[in-house]
Amino acid sequence: MQDGDTADSNGPESGAGPESGAGPEISAGPESSAGPESSAGPESSDATIDQPVRLTAWVRGQVQGVGFRWWTRARALELGLVGSAANLDDGRVEVIAEGSRAACQQLLETLRGSGAPGRVSGVTERWSDARGGLGGFVER
Repeated sequence: MQDGDTADSNGPESGAGPESGAGPEISAGPESSAGPESSAGPESSDATIDQPVRLTAWVRGQVQGVGFRWWTRARALELGLVGSAANLDDGRVEVIAEGSRAACQQLLETLRGSGAPGRVSGVTERWSDARGGLGGFVER
């Protein structure tokens, strides 16, 4: 696991590592992270709460073919985030969102909530510095 990675307790990820674009392989507890916290992680000081960050989340479960990407896009736009939601070949949805840490954290909580379409069995997240260059929020 890399700095800033966290996972839920639903076991290891399927698919290849982040270099392949399919998400990391990890099997850690709900709030764990390896090594020191990154400056972009969800537990950073309040002084940087509005500093732009990038959240990458891999959502597992029955999340394809149920309007999950459209729903995610609508929630992200409501929060003022930019990014994308894309189906992966292994059945997960990859969500990339950039904006304030608070808005990204709220989106993450929404993805894990009971109101999501389909059936979410787990969400793995990675926090990093915002890269920029994104406009709007698109379904891929």
